[in-house]
Amino acid sequence: MKRCACAATTPPGVLASSASACTVPIHEAFSRRSGPFNAGSSERDFRPPRVAAAPASISTAPPSRTRFGKWTPPSASPWPTDPKSVGYGWWTSAAARCFTPRFSPLACWASVPVAEVRTALQQAFRRWGRPLRLRVDNGVPWGSSGDLPPDLALWLLGLDVETSPNPPRRPQDNGVVERSQGTGKRWAEPGTCASAAELQTRLEEMDLIQREEYPSLQGRSRLEAYPDLKHSGRVYSRKWERTHWCLELVLAHLAGYAVPRKVDKSGTVSVYNRNHYVGKLHAGRLVYVMLDPQRIEWLFTDDQGRQLRTQPAEQISRKRIETLTVTHRR
Repeated sequence: MKRCACAATTPPGVLASSASACTVPIHEAFSRRSGPFNAGSSERDFRPPRVAAAPASISTAPPSRTRFGKWTPPSASPWPTDPKSVGYGWWTSAAARCFTPRFSPLACWASVPVAEVRTALQQAFRRWGRPLRLRVDNGVPWGSSGDLPPDLALWLLGLDVETSPNPPRRPQDNGVVERSQGTGKRWAEPGTCASAAELQTRLEEMDLIQREEYPSLQGRSRLEAYPDLKHSGRVYSRKWERTHWCLELVLAHLAGYAVPRKVDKSGTVSVYNRNHYVGKLHAGRLVYVMLDPQRIEWLFTDDQGRQLRTQPAEQISRKRIETLTVTHRR
């Protein structure tokens, strides 16, 4: 049998068509309604189009210098790729540039302002409703590694949305979300995007297909199998927030904390990056900081539970939380 001409020239990340000498990007194949699956097919029957093998003339070793992006070596993860997941076995390691010079996700997303994160959450809540809780990482802006919750978490608490932090360095405890990141990467192919806006558009399209069209559960889409997940039933809007955001929920949550602090030589400890005087007599000692939710005061106690001093918790107010200025930025 004569080999199709396109199979020998197909670059990594592109689907080869056996019917004609042409190439089809993966994200385009999935975006077509007459793509590699249909509404009546099942996940078991689904087979992703085969990716042409790299010609022998193309090296898969990392180049001596990689100007843009990084070379991605084969995964050495102890978790095997799920053979049922879309994109299983597809070649993602290549010596070519991962991203164009015009677009670098690392540069775009390394530091997203907290206000922009909140705006994205508000958009999600309007569409899907408020969840009961959010599974979050331990770092900024979500958590603080066992310390007092940061500004964004306090705002969520006022909406009656709890945060559930993942254990540090245990991504397997959040496996569903971690694997979905890989699926999004395979389907949307960020390496072929010229901008963050293009990648966002492509991710939204792939997300829609996976949720509403892909036959993942006995021939049904996720939306068909779980229609109640279309909305949580807990409404949200900016108007609703103005009248229902509750400081008492925040105070009740903070009342459950007792965080350690070491008194410095000037007799102060830091709470939300603001100094509070405990007393020079206690310099060098370990104290615990708690919140009195009724008087809205910080309580400072020693390791025996004896109260040393109280200070007003001025940063715990609705205005500061809503403006995300609880933590003092020096």
